[in-house]
Amino acid sequence: MSAVTLRLERSGPVSTAYAALAGSGVLMADPAQREAAGLLDAVLAGLVAEQPKGLFGRLFDKPEPVKGLYLHGEVGRGKTMLMDLFFAAVPIAEKRRVHFHEFMDEMHAGMAAFRKSKKGKDADPVEAVVKPIVKSGLRLLCLDEFHVHDITNAMLLTRLFEKLFASGVTLVATSNVEPDELYKDGLNRQLFLPFIALLKSHVTVASLPAARDYRRMKFAGQHVYAFGTGPEATAEMDRLWLRITGGVAGAPGVVESIGRQIHVPLMAMGAARFGFADLCEKPLGSRDFVRIAHQFDSVIIDHVPQMDRQKSDAAKRFILLIDNLYDRGVKLGASFDVPLEQLGKDDKTAFEFQRTVSRLVEMQSEEYLGKGLRDAPSEVVPDDVGSPDRHPRA
Repeated sequence: MSAVTLRLERSGPVSTAYAALAGSGVLMADPAQREAAGLLDAVLAGLVAEQPKGLFGRLFDKPEPVKGLYLHGEVGRGKTMLMDLFFAAVPIAEKRRVHFHEFMDEMHAGMAAFRKSKKGKDADPVEAVVKPIVKSGLRLLCLDEFHVHDITNAMLLTRLFEKLFASGVTLVATSNVEPDELYKDGLNRQLFLPFIALLKSHVTVASLPAARDYRRMKFAGQHVYAFGTGPEATAEMDRLWLRITGGVAGAPGVVESIGRQIHVPLMAMGAARFGFADLCEKPLGSRDFVRIAHQFDSVIIDHVPQMDRQKSDAAKRFILLIDNLYDRGVKLGASFDVPLEQLGKDDKTAFEFQRTVSRLVEMQSEEYLGKGLRDAPSEVVPDDVGSPDRHPRA
């Protein structure tokens, strides 16, 4: 590994779970991934060793911060899969996993709300957003896709993480770039350099030079759409699901979205499977679809119907959903009741649906399936839950 070379026992929970997946044929074993699993085992062992003991320990002992991990490498090399295994294996309740841009959006939204409050006139807004995190006892923060390209984030990170690290929070992050490349060529980058030094002092920096782009291999030569209402369409989606999960059947789960939970019927290995009704006939909005697009690299949707005027609200949600999946580069598998050009039969959404069908056509192409996820940051949007009338972006 380029940034760190450690000899670790490969008997910890992450390494064991990784070996089980490789042994069952779910994934192909990769030496770089095995090494990264060992590094994650070391972080996990530190967190377990530093747990406060007993009631008085929880009340009065402040855990010493455990050195975290910053794992970087090209897209599709297995960083998210390893984070999945690590987060599931950490046996403490005071942990959180979130996409980096979503976390920063929350911080900015919290500071904006605090500034508008009576207390916000003279007090420190950074202290205000960190305080509830510290009060919650958070010990592990896992951030997916750490990438800084926004000056507002760049200027906030040093003060924010000084306080988080001082409170004992351990950071584990994945990224496509090494720390020294963060915010490269950004405006006033010299003001950002103290954060890079701070980050490197609290994490082990490791590269993941895996030999293959596993995400691209999942979809090589695959037909991702099925058409018709019979069992053949469902069977085709079943086959695609097992292909992209490596044979893992999956289990129900949830996506956290601003204080509430979105039910996911099946999730496994970075993929999620929904019925059309799960996403488009429930009070979900753009913010929820952003969360889904950031949490999964692949999504399967079963039984997408023809959308006439009676399904006008569902059609609007479907348009928002496809916009967000497309903007992010998420891979889509879907079964449709009718051909794509017959999906939209509501004059209220006819114009928007033209773009949606165009994107659906592109999303089944080898060119689209061969690309990695786009770094499309989440955005703070008004609470549009249950309000499909919000028009998607042109």
